[in-house]
Amino acid sequence: MEIMIGLVILILIFSIVSTLFITGKPDENYTSSTKRNTTNLTLIYAVIIPLSLVALGIYIWLK
Repeated sequence: MEIMIGLVILILIFSIVSTLFITGKPDENYTSSTKRNTTNLTLIYAVIIPLSLVALGIYIWLK
């Protein structure tokens, strides 16, 4: 269980650092590409949420 908590904390730290690194560079074309950005973000969520639910199910099943 401690390993899983450590992995979650490690992923959280990596996500925060990555987000801050990416947001440090402003995108001049952001307003003109809002639709593309929204589509990309929706696709990312559409993939990540089911994968997270499957991972949670496997974790609960193995526990």
